[in-house]
Amino acid sequence: MQKSINIIIFLIFTSCFSQTNHETPKVDPIQIQNNFSNWSVYQSKNIMLSRDFIAFDSNSKEISKESFLDQLANGNYIPIQLKSEDSIYYFKLFQIQPNSDTSIKATINQIAFDALKNYKMEGTPFPKFSFKDLNGNLVSNESMKGKIIVIKCWYIHCTPCIREFPQVNKLADKYKDRKDILFISLAEDSPQQLKVFLAKRPLAYSVIPDMKIYMNEKLDLNAFPTHFILNKEGLISKVLPNFESLEVALSKVSEL
Repeated sequence: MQKSINIIIFLIFTSCFSQTNHETPKVDPIQIQNNFSNWSVYQSKNIMLSRDFIAFDSNSKEISKESFLDQLANGNYIPIQLKSEDSIYYFKLFQIQPNSDTSIKATINQIAFDALKNYKMEGTPFPKFSFKDLNGNLVSNESMKGKIIVIKCWYIHCTPCIREFPQVNKLADKYKDRKDILFISLAEDSPQQLKVFLAKRPLAYSVIPDMKIYMNEKLDLNAFPTHFILNKEGLISKVLPNFESLEVALSKVSEL
């Protein structure tokens, strides 16, 4: 009997522990709001809303990623990463303090709005297209069928787009022996502008020019760079805002 009681106590304890194991924030949610600079540094280094994570609302109730992003985009919250003993990411909503810089809320709302729009694109077909790259090669949905496609959307006057060139080039080189993975880029600029620009700053992607209208109307992009990963069925697997999240996502998709 005593042994049974001990087992029950142990199970209750471990159950309680598992429920509270991820409730501790990695930073003080109030202190991080002291000024915009502190929050911005934290946000950029720790909160990638495009990654896979387990989400909690402000009452510590687990919610869907879509609900989490919707509340961030339309509410009065900041996302904070919770402590974890495993490799899974846990994010929780915390109320924005009344005396916080109003720029924090405005920026979070915009970032979350873009992340929610991108998330809703996952699992949908990539819009039909058939274009020629700078070398005259035809690039289309049909020609890429059965392959994983990495797409970078950019333009030559986009500083963040250009800043990540060395990183995306290294990523493309990493997968150069994978014949089932293709790297292409959609650029707003004309062929002549791109040829002059890329002569000084090479990009290890197949580059398709004059894509401004396509990116605006078909992809509804309002932030650059934007990266897409398409699975072998031509469906959008991930929509990502930067190289850091791209590298992590491609690593997962390439293993499937």
